[in-house]
Amino acid sequence: MVDLTAKPFDLDADGVRWVTDTLAAMTDEEKVGQLFVNMGSSRDEEYLTDMVQRYHIAAVRYQPGPAAEIWEQNHILQTKSKIPMLIAANTEAGGNGAAPDGTYVGWEIKIAATADKKYAYELGRISGIEAAAIGCNWSFAPIVDLYRNWRNPIVSVRTWSADPDQTLELSLEYMRGIMESNIMPAAKHWPGDGIDERDQHLSSAPNWYSCEEWDATFGKVYQGLIDAGLPSMMAGHIALPSYQKHFNPDMTDEDMLPATLSREITTDLLRGKLGFNGVVVTDASHMVGMTGAMRRRDLLPTAIMAGCDLFLFFNDPDEDFGWMMEALQDGRLTRERLDEAITRTLGLKAKIGLHKLAKDDILPPKDEALSRIARPEFQAVAAEVSDRAVTLVKNKDAGVLPLSPAKFKRVLVVPIKGPKNPMAHGMGSKASGAKKIADELAARGYEVELYESLTDRMDHMTAEEAADLVKSAYQNKSPIAALTDNYDMVLSVAEVNGLMQPTERIYWPASKGTPDIPWYVHELPVVFVSLACPYHLADVPQVKTFVNAYDNADHTILAVIDKLEGRSEFTGVASTDVFCGLRDTVL
Repeated sequence: MVDLTAKPFDLDADGVRWVTDTLAAMTDEEKVGQLFVNMGSSRDEEYLTDMVQRYHIAAVRYQPGPAAEIWEQNHILQTKSKIPMLIAANTEAGGNGAAPDGTYVGWEIKIAATADKKYAYELGRISGIEAAAIGCNWSFAPIVDLYRNWRNPIVSVRTWSADPDQTLELSLEYMRGIMESNIMPAAKHWPGDGIDERDQHLSSAPNWYSCEEWDATFGKVYQGLIDAGLPSMMAGHIALPSYQKHFNPDMTDEDMLPATLSREITTDLLRGKLGFNGVVVTDASHMVGMTGAMRRRDLLPTAIMAGCDLFLFFNDPDEDFGWMMEALQDGRLTRERLDEAITRTLGLKAKIGLHKLAKDDILPPKDEALSRIARPEFQAVAAEVSDRAVTLVKNKDAGVLPLSPAKFKRVLVVPIKGPKNPMAHGMGSKASGAKKIADELAARGYEVELYESLTDRMDHMTAEEAADLVKSAYQNKSPIAALTDNYDMVLSVAEVNGLMQPTERIYWPASKGTPDIPWYVHELPVVFVSLACPYHLADVPQVKTFVNAYDNADHTILAVIDKLEGRSEFTGVASTDVFCGLRDTVL
């Protein structure tokens, strides 16, 4: 059974007693409900009350929304639930992961680029203050994946480093910062992403490292976090064939399952070899890396029997709850394993003191809570991170930097995009970083034109008009003078985010002499700035001046232009191979 007096729970006698008494008083239905983390589809009080009272859920990870709404939602959840709840947020980059009006501090790779671990602590601290204010007590962060393959689409800016020592150091700082607000971090994605070039949302994506390679990299990170008292972990839909065959030599390739469904990975390796005593939650259960492994009615109990304590997200509450009950009744989910999982979840709730609080006292007063969101001092830290993080990756075109209106008066700003992403669109679009840069340059005295690509123009046309435009573009002349006579330099601005996409590569539109692709590096000075994915040199190796800025926040835009103009120094340091292991990108 679970030792609740040991790390990471460290419960006293009263805490242990609350866990054991609560477990003993539960019905089978209540126990099964305590295996689920719901993704709410509504903030309506009736819906929330029904969810906690009919399905007895242990936790939620809710849809983002304004801080005031989230406070109300979480107050309802805690006051209507029989057992206090874990309420999670994805505070990967700041308190904005708990509520969009919270503070975006910076993606992990941006934090690492500052080369100062204090900003990892600040990321955790600010995330914790803002998330705790609106009732969160659990965070699906830090991300401790190692970016060893530049083609990996899901990690990208969501990683500290390719280096396990740096990853461990910054993860520990983040953990220290967020736990100051009594929020329990869940490191992800066990047993480690960043090796395969596929995305578990869309397919299987194993970690192919040998046992020895894994021990020296991912294993080093996880063992360090466990030794430091990491309270919880998110298992990814990631197989680890080397260790699966280590623990089960008779296993065939056809038998390989992701960590969320694999006893070898999550019980034998994580619980056994590494000694992890905390809570394990699955990654989202709608991802193909999980759903493609077996029937849903089977994967539900298999995940718990594999060693996961919590199952992330209902597909259909009635189906999923019913199938988990069915598995308990027919023995595929054992009572011993069920009680063990619930003990750990209750232990985590006791660790943060939920059992000691009256339901109305779990959240701070609303006015006080909202006063903790987006404080000026938090915004100042975010701006400081931007200033420290902007990275001059390549500067081989002598005399281009620093920029000035006197040197390059006429500037063409060219937006560069990736594949259209319905998921990102549904989450709300941000203002164009290229437009922000163009506006700021104009305010500083440059004559600026914002380029509209052929494909952007086609979006506003009929099919016939679009066909005529393409034909015209390929049939007409494209004199070099059209560029050199009208512009003094070109600023290419890439904003490519690969969320749930198989690649983060640039999507080049059809081009014949047009400025979309920076083919003209010997005709005009070209500065390439990436405001998202930092690995674009693979697609523009010819560019001689290349900057990674990691996001398009307003303070990032100002920092980029200040540095391009020489008003401040470039201090950012790349923590991954931004040259993508290719010889020509360095030239």
